Amino acid sequence: MVLSRIKPPKPSPASSAIRSPFNPIQHLKSLPLLPMAAAAAATSSTAVKSTVAKLSFLSSSRQLTKPLNCLVPKILPESYKQSHITLSKNPISEVISSYKESKNPDNNLEDDDDDKPREECGVVGIYGDPEASRLCYLALHALQHRGQEGAGIVSVHDNVLHSITGVGLVSDVFNESKLDQLPGDMAIGHVRYSTAGSSMLKNVQPFVAGYKFGSVGVAHNGNLVNYQDLRAELEESGSIFNTSSDTEVVLHLIAISKARPFFLRIVEACNKLEGAYSMVFLTEDKLVAIRDPFGFRPLVMGRRSNGAVVFASETCALDLIEATYEREVYPGEVLVVDKEGVSSLCLMSHPEPKSCIFEHIYFSLPNSVVFGRSVYESRHAFGEILATESPVDCDVVIPVPDSGVVAALGYASKAGVAFQQGLIRSHYVGRTFIEPSQKIRDFGVKLKLSPVRAVLEGKRVVVVDDSIVRGTTSSKIVRLIKEAGAKEVHMRIASPPIIGSCYYGVDTPSSEELISNRMNVEEIREFIGSDSLAFLSINSLKKLLGNDSPNFCYACFSGKYPVEPRGKVKRVGDFLDDGLSGNMESIDGGWVQGIRNQEEVQEINLST
Repeated sequence: MVLSRIKPPKPSPASSAIRSPFNPIQHLKSLPLLPMAAAAAATSSTAVKSTVAKLSFLSSSRQLTKPLNCLVPKILPESYKQSHITLSKNPISEVISSYKESKNPDNNLEDDDDDKPREECGVVGIYGDPEASRLCYLALHALQHRGQEGAGIVSVHDNVLHSITGVGLVSDVFNESKLDQLPGDMAIGHVRYSTAGSSMLKNVQPFVAGYKFGSVGVAHNGNLVNYQDLRAELEESGSIFNTSSDTEVVLHLIAISKARPFFLRIVEACNKLEGAYSMVFLTEDKLVAIRDPFGFRPLVMGRRSNGAVVFASETCALDLIEATYEREVYPGEVLVVDKEGVSSLCLMSHPEPKSCIFEHIYFSLPNSVVFGRSVYESRHAFGEILATESPVDCDVVIPVPDSGVVAALGYASKAGVAFQQGLIRSHYVGRTFIEPSQKIRDFGVKLKLSPVRAVLEGKRVVVVDDSIVRGTTSSKIVRLIKEAGAKEVHMRIASPPIIGSCYYGVDTPSSEELISNRMNVEEIREFIGSDSLAFLSINSLKKLLGNDSPNFCYACFSGKYPVEPRGKVKRVGDFLDDGLSGNMESIDGGWVQGIRNQEEVQEINLST
């Protein structure tokens, strides 16, 4: 096995976006594969000999060379415990929750009023900065939109992994005193989304576990479709699980692996995984970043002026901590960072990438560059296509804030119609509220969105949104705008109809709940009460993506899954647990049901 010498592409500015990026597949094909046979051979007790990694891009002043046997982790010294700090334990660090469930569960601001797919989480990794945990804290702030229910940071100091996790926003979990308890120049962080009434503290990452040669922390973005199969096998062999998270499976697979050095344990574990995973691992002396062979979820690499290496789910996190974007972690790639530099190797045979198109439609911030493309420019182009293909006589174009703003700007620009903020979003609405005894219709939506009568009254209004999931929120928004005096309301959706659930790290309802899986466009228009309705067609979306089109996953629009779910599948939105009493039977999911056949899918695409 040989690590590769990489000459990365020159980083281009974030504004350059709809372009043909550096092709990672062609590059990875030139890398030496690390097959299962190599991993198996690594189980020998004999140390890896004479294998050398030469890296040309780590420093402008020198070329780094190191043997692989220097990657063997050091033995963890005797641990000690401090207040608010969890030291590594086997099989996984124990976390005691003081979080109390809301006494008014009926007052939760639930999904009907927030009808969007949700990204499960965001990850950060930093190596080589004396303020690693504080930078990690700031980077998690930048990724807060990817998860608001829990946050955590793990750092390394004196060969001991220190962990702090908590329920709530990053600013709720961390303060000055807690960050002081996370010393060291290496850290990983995680923000998490959960649909549970009270988010499970035991499931908040990063996780920390002890094993024979030391300790390891992991933060994971994605979803493993073979999670239950792997968990059942591990439990049969005696493994005990502390959480309901699929990420814990990865730690158990690492712990039982006999491969040496350490990163081969990760490789051997990941060879058993199916589905989506962009992960960062932390040991006593290394930071490891890895991305699944399909590249479902994003993961980028950057560098600060002091040479510190940074990994993050989006480039917006790099921008905040003044790290320069270098490149993506390629699909199927493992990057090992230690005192000698950055080593790259190919995890396994890599198929055609299938990056999640919803990162550009909804999840990522507009100022991020994701999969080599500017999110802002993508959304602006979606709006322009809608204005070209689905025009309508109107007086004003308004977005559904915040995710519809850029597409609405594109629509207004192309249509030559004024763009206005006809809906004002409140940024101060929490997950709970106190409703008066006399019910207020559409109360949840009214708390979040306030119509501007001066913009809407007597006008023919085009409303641009990023997607329609169940249709419940869209119907309330249409009603809200009409009650404000709009003469006509025309809905324009900057994505194709969603007909299938996502199994790769996105929280979506079951297929039976997806309105586009049950109704055609005209039926949906009648349901939401708009005067007209049009979606971005999937053919136009693919045409915009050009040569990169085959490299994206469209499963939620087509029902064609790059990695088929097997049997019962853990999905974020299916699992409800208070963090204390969940069980395996609570994990629902299963095969995608009720999906239209391909003729019906094509008919939908043609009609939009």
